[in-house]
Order: sequence, then C-alpha cells, then structure tokens
Amino acid sequence: MSVEFSNLISSLDPVRPVLIAGPTASGKSELALRIAEAQGGVVINADAIQVYENWRILTARPSEEDETRAPHLLYGHVAGHIPYSVGDWLRDLEPHLTGPARPIIVGGTGLYFSALTAGLAQIPETPAATRDTAMARIAQDGYQSLIQELDPETRARIDLNNPMRVQRAWEVLQTTGKGLADWQDDTPPPRLPLSDTQAFVFDAPKDWLTPRIERRFAQMIALGALDEARANHPTWSPDLPSAKAIGAAELMAVLDGEKTLDQGCERATILTRQFAKRQRTWFRSRMQNWTRIDATET
Repeated sequence: MSVEFSNLISSLDPVRPVLIAGPTASGKSELALRIAEAQGGVVINADAIQVYENWRILTARPSEEDETRAPHLLYGHVAGHIPYSVGDWLRDLEPHLTGPARPIIVGGTGLYFSALTAGLAQIPETPAATRDTAMARIAQDGYQSLIQELDPETRARIDLNNPMRVQRAWEVLQTTGKGLADWQDDTPPPRLPLSDTQAFVFDAPKDWLTPRIERRFAQMIALGALDEARANHPTWSPDLPSAKAIGAAELMAVLDGEKTLDQGCERATILTRQFAKRQRTWFRSRMQNWTRIDATET
C-alpha cells in the first residue's frame, strides 16, 4: 500500500502514534516536523547515531530552528563515549509513549522500529572483557573473523555486511552460550504493536536519492561539519561509539592531512550511499506491512 505525500497529513488520526522510517536524506524528518506543526505532537528520534551530542551537523540532526517549530526528544542526549543500545533507546522512549503529547517517531534505524513494534529480546549485558576481546579481534583480523564462530541460525538471520550486528551477535553468543537468533525467538510482546500505530516508510529510488546525498554532504561542510570535526579532534578515537557517524573518520583524515577535503567528501558520500542501500534493503524485507510513501512526491 502506498500513499501520496500531499494527502498524508490530512488523513492522519491526530491521536494515534506515528512512525516514519526511511533511508538517509529521504525527507522523513521534514515530514515528521510538518505533522507536528499541523496536528501537534512531539518528534522523537529513532536514529542510532543522532542520539550522540558531539555530531549535530554530521549526523543531520534537526537544526535549532527546527526545534523551535516543534518539540524534539532523544536527539543529542548521549555523550559520544557512551555505548547506546536499542534497549537503552526503548527505556528512554518509554515515558513518551503515554503522553501527554502524541509521539511522532522518525528515523532510519530499522532495528529500533522492529524492537518497538515486534518486541526486544531480554539479552544480558555484554561484559567489558568480552567486548574488549571482540574489539581486539576486529582490529587484528577484521569483523569477518567473527562470522564463522556464530551459530548457523544467527548467521542466516543477521546482516553479515554490518560489522556492528556481527560483533553484537558474537558477543551475545560468547556471553550467554546462546545464539542471538534463539534469544530473538524468545522475545516478549512489543511495547507498541504496529496495529496501534500509523506507520510509514519512505520509498526512495537510488537514482533520486544519490544526488540528494551528495548535495547534503556538501551542505554539511558549508554549515560547519569540518569545524565540528575539529572540535572533536582532541578526544577522537575510531573506537568511540559516536565515531560510527558516517564521514567522521574521513573528516579526521582531512584534519590530519591524510586526505584532501575533496577526497574526504567523496569517500563520505560513497559510504553514505552504501548505508542508504542497506537501509532500503532492510525496509523492503522487514517493513512490508508499513504504508509506503513515494519520496519523489515530497
């Protein structure tokens, strides 16, 4: 099922929660903002990297001007050195699911939406020693070295091209002796069933999205992304949770004289396109029951 963007807002129930998913640079945040302005509500972040306080421009968090147009929550509320899981996000989201304002939850992290609407397995925390072992293995041999040690069910289920997902699955197996797939099969009921929401996912064709990605990164530079990187430089480490922000490592390489600005921007744009492709793949396979929005009509 699909819907034209022009008819969407007027057709919404102003009480039921709204979920808006989509790939990076597809326009989903603007839609969330327009809904909040038209009907009221609070815009709540569902993007795993926009939670970090130290990368506002580079992660395309809503601007200060946007935040004056409607209330925004769970953006930039986590220090850049603190790991932040989907379980952390669900706990932070919980008090906002029951009001007083109608939640308009928007982002590109499919796992967040899946946990919210389908439930989250109650997996024990990973001990620091296990995480350190995983990081050391990845640093020496690459994340692919962990894949062969995963149980077959988990290997068949997760995105093996996503280093963070592979690492998480390996850590779970090492910590609990039970594969991630088994934990997921024992998932408790969801906090917000999909049937209780108005759920939309942006359909953004590659040929339409790619130029937007390129323009947006150029705009980030114009808005001061390199200065933002410079402010992060004294405490920078690729091991920081917030270092997963696409383009962060490339801008650090520019500051260190290892790349020109053009080279850094080109590489960051390529990585963003690859990330958007993974997002589109997730949405197509996991969000078939969501109402699709043609991004080209926005």
